[in-house]
Amino acid sequence: MSSEETRRKFLQTTGIASVAGISALAGCAGNGGGDGNGNGNGGDGDTPTEGDGDDTETPTEEDNGNGGTSDRLSWHAGGTGGTYYPLSNEIKTVVEANTNFSLNVQSTGASVENVGSLANGTADFALIQNDIAYFAKNGTGIDVFQDNAIESLRGVATLYPETITVVTLQETGIETLSDLSGTTINTGDLGSGTQVNANQILEAVGITDYTEQNAGFAQASEQLANGDIDAAFVVGGWPVGAIEDLANTNDIHIVPIDGDNREAVKEAASWFADDTIPGGTYSGVEEDVPTVAVQAMIATHTGVEAGTVETITAAIFDNLDELSIKTDFISVDSAQDGMSIELHEGAAAYFDM
Repeated sequence: MSSEETRRKFLQTTGIASVAGISALAGCAGNGGGDGNGNGNGGDGDTPTEGDGDDTETPTEEDNGNGGTSDRLSWHAGGTGGTYYPLSNEIKTVVEANTNFSLNVQSTGASVENVGSLANGTADFALIQNDIAYFAKNGTGIDVFQDNAIESLRGVATLYPETITVVTLQETGIETLSDLSGTTINTGDLGSGTQVNANQILEAVGITDYTEQNAGFAQASEQLANGDIDAAFVVGGWPVGAIEDLANTNDIHIVPIDGDNREAVKEAASWFADDTIPGGTYSGVEEDVPTVAVQAMIATHTGVEAGTVETITAAIFDNLDELSIKTDFISVDSAQDGMSIELHEGAAAYFDM
């Protein structure tokens, strides 16, 4: 599939992919009082397991379980098979234990979709990729944002590397990126950061002859197990639950991104950085696997009050010991590493920037 064909397909199918749609979303941004949801990281399209789906209204007060009331905020995570969703639920627990806010965590499709949710005010906070944040804020990079900058988008903090994992089964015989030519590849949910990254990488290394499938991590794992696809791109902090599950029942192979291929990818897109999946992360994969990564980050928008953003940021970063996911990477000291957009004033106040 040529890059032009991919761009056309992307524009035709993603929920916020038309230029007009993005413009409309941008026009709505900032009108809410902090009452929405956002997300990034591929996503599996599952029905949200929390929330009633009507988070476009002004936040309501509800019992916070501690004898008081709380303001209800929306937080969009990723698909249930990735890292964003379980991490977001840990953040929910921390925030609700240390503030009067409650978080409605939802599973959504992807970084691009989450930017749309933040832009139209139906999301207060979201996890997205730093490259997608840069594209959206600057109106560049991919057609959906080209010349249609989301001016209201703001950063809160970066969290951890989002590793690009190209996974296949050993029985396919796929050992290198070159072996992907002529195969069927799941590049991630339509409109997701995963899909964007997958197509960037394939184009950078000269892979144009492939059949593209689009689904989230959990479904991609099932597709591999059933032989419906040959390989899948997954973007998320290791270990990714869907890959762990697959490796526990199948002999998997992680395709390395190294050598000239790695250099070509980094030359094509400067936000990619060297990364490694340690041996033993997944059952049956005992050697370190070289690859590349982007960065996961928390984003918000200008319609959320500074005091709210500062309170939520403080609750998270003052209580990192209450988290169990990606704790080797998440810290106050590294929270602005790779920040690709302007900080929200509430986050800037917390980090004293």
